[in-house]
Amino acid sequence: MKSKYMRLSHLTLGVAAACVLAGCAGTNPKDPMEGFNRGMFAFNEGLDKVVIKPVAQGYDAVAPVPVKKGVGNFFSNVADVLVGVNNLLQGKVPDATSDLGRVITNTTVGILGVFDVASEMGLEKHNEDFGQTLGRWGMGPGAYVVLPVFGPRDVRDTIGLVANVGLDPVGRVYPVNVRNSMVGTRLISDRADVLPADKAIEEASLGDKYAYIRDSYLQRRENLVYDGKPPRPKDD
Repeated sequence: MKSKYMRLSHLTLGVAAACVLAGCAGTNPKDPMEGFNRGMFAFNEGLDKVVIKPVAQGYDAVAPVPVKKGVGNFFSNVADVLVGVNNLLQGKVPDATSDLGRVITNTTVGILGVFDVASEMGLEKHNEDFGQTLGRWGMGPGAYVVLPVFGPRDVRDTIGLVANVGLDPVGRVYPVNVRNSMVGTRLISDRADVLPADKAIEEASLGDKYAYIRDSYLQRRENLVYDGKPPRPKDD
């Protein structure tokens, strides 16, 4: 039986696909589905305010720093598996080799990744996913879209998300209740990590948090796809 995690993933991607096919017209060429996106953004904000953020704040307040760091390191080590796969798919063999070294080192010496020994040894932490791989292969970003729970994406990253979810090592853990507990713990750990940024985002958004996050997301993803060296706009 499929887990709640996988069913939620499929539902989320289905909603996004339905909106793309329906057109969901808007005036911004980068955000033609703005009406739908703002509604979904409001839904996610409400879910975060009522459920996710309070739990993350409780976790941040109660858990000792070594525990929080160990949990974050563990899931970061799991993520390095797919980071290495994507570096390999992008032809970055030295980086993929380094990622493999990180996983082996942290899984063994670092006790299942709880301790980030690899970084102390000089093995660099990378940030790659299937959305970036599609971009390196020449696929354009497509329209901006906000997914339920998963948040900001574009069409390319939504397609990449299918692979990210399908190949996520955590998503293959059994029994299902252990898997769901791991997914929930990762979500809360990730949310707790960005709690300090909440106030800065509210102040920087100047009253339109949706537009601020959209523009920041699109700029960041472009930089990631081109490894910090995006091409100049044609009008330059």
